[in-house]
Amino acid sequence: MPFLTLDHVSKSYGALKVTDDVSLSLDATETLGILGPNGAGKSTLFNLIGGTQRPDAGRILLEGVDVTAQGAAARCHAGIGRSFQIPHPFVGMSVYENLLVGSAFGQSGTDGAARCREILEETGLLAKANLPAGKLTLLERKRLELARALATHPRLLLLDEIAGGLTEAECQSLIQTIQRIRDRGVAIIWIEHVVHALMAVAQRLVVIDRGRIVADGAPGQVMDLPVVQEIYLGIDADDQAA
Repeated sequence: MPFLTLDHVSKSYGALKVTDDVSLSLDATETLGILGPNGAGKSTLFNLIGGTQRPDAGRILLEGVDVTAQGAAARCHAGIGRSFQIPHPFVGMSVYENLLVGSAFGQSGTDGAARCREILEETGLLAKANLPAGKLTLLERKRLELARALATHPRLLLLDEIAGGLTEAECQSLIQTIQRIRDRGVAIIWIEHVVHALMAVAQRLVVIDRGRIVADGAPGQVMDLPVVQEIYLGIDADDQAA
């Protein structure tokens, strides 16, 4: 049984359908990368999976249980953790206190304080533990977004453009951290425009355009598809053939 299943999910804003009859599944330890141009509906898809929005049609199943009507708090308790594209930490609280908040809303039965310290070390933030989150650099805020999501003890981690705005060296460091999380058996869905970052981590790639899935498969094979190169990379299929 898949860990996560989206069954013909759709979402519209007025006449604009931003998620159009999307069906996909994710295994319990799978890493899935999602690509697509701006406005393709990627973040809305994350909102639907994370529970901050509800679909107009279709179902979302977690380990076979219908969670479509559940909100973000219930999804978090069920094991779905998420980072956001634009970091918004509690700037007046310390880095460590930010993680404790995440831990309080995650799955129960874990030693929150000890787990938060482990996460700070894993994400390279241990030396910043007592620093106000508002004083962090962009890379450190990105790492804090990741750390806060991990503090909820997720079985599925949703990463929303976490590599955006980083230097190449910073991106490589972040990739290594996410690879370690993947190798621990945490399922990951990662939306990203930094293609090489996804290629370094993802076992499978999905491309979305205008709310619909246009490609789904092994990363190398997906990136070689003419429809993907035309839609996402701007390479016309006829020009490529020529």
